[in-house]
Amino acid sequence: MNPLIRQSSQRLPKLAALICLAPTVGCAPDLPLPDPDTHRAGIEAWQAERFAELREPEGWLSVVGLYWLESGANSFGADSSNDVVLPGGNGVPARAGSFILDGDTVRMEVNPGVRITHQGAPVGSLLLASDLSGRPTVARLGSLLWYVIERQELKGIRLKDTANAAIEEFAGVESFPVALEWHIPARFDRYDPPRVIAVPNVLGMVTEQPSPGAVVFRVAGKKYRLDVTGDPEAARFSLVFGDRTNGQETYGGGRFLEVTAPDERGRTFIDFNRAYNPPCVFTAFATCPLPPAQNRLTVRIEAGEKMYHGAGHGDG
Repeated sequence: MNPLIRQSSQRLPKLAALICLAPTVGCAPDLPLPDPDTHRAGIEAWQAERFAELREPEGWLSVVGLYWLESGANSFGADSSNDVVLPGGNGVPARAGSFILDGDTVRMEVNPGVRITHQGAPVGSLLLASDLSGRPTVARLGSLLWYVIERQELKGIRLKDTANAAIEEFAGVESFPVALEWHIPARFDRYDPPRVIAVPNVLGMVTEQPSPGAVVFRVAGKKYRLDVTGDPEAARFSLVFGDRTNGQETYGGGRFLEVTAPDERGRTFIDFNRAYNPPCVFTAFATCPLPPAQNRLTVRIEAGEKMYHGAGHGDG
């Protein structure tokens, strides 16, 4: 063989490796694919765990109300004249008390003779920490419970009913058939420094969330990328994505997915078999994020959960 040809052929593997490491080129990472039976068993176990969580008494299927508070006193009870109308049939009195919104604080004042508890003890007046604190103050009355949520300048009462019929009626969510072809090798394009991306939600608000990077992958030979959110040092990242099945087989507001952080060479997998519905599919009283513009894929992702035809925001 001509020495020049031999030297050139010896350099080809190194050249190919350099090309695959270049951040602007999408080469399929050389991670081994799992055994198909092992992969399927893992997806089925994950689905069973997810459905069990949805059936929990205080899960998303228990959410039956969301009431945005006005400044000052907001009365609550079973009577329809209240600002916050609680469902009857739970021993709820016509007038149970008031939620007092004063600047950044919400205080609950309970009417005399009404038994509302916090951590098992009856209360008459209680300052309510919101969900942004990480440990919201939960009040209970019969099968009902509630706490304060904050969404930008809004503060509201999220109401749950642990005896909600939707919990008993839930029989799982239909999914596309599990397929190893949707367990896709991906490259992680790390942002240094991390970026901040705008994420809209169903309320019409936009929040800024930190993004440590994007996963880059191929479907049918075409390259795509999805921005993730989360701590750059976390073991897993989150993302919200849309695709061409939205509004047909899947929820119009997109789906959620988690991605394992990459290895030292920037390699990971994106497994669309684990794409799952946001809470808005299960209740009309959630405040779900929507896919950022850059996370709306122009391809059908026929994997993961399909639409759940329950009491949520609808097929959207």
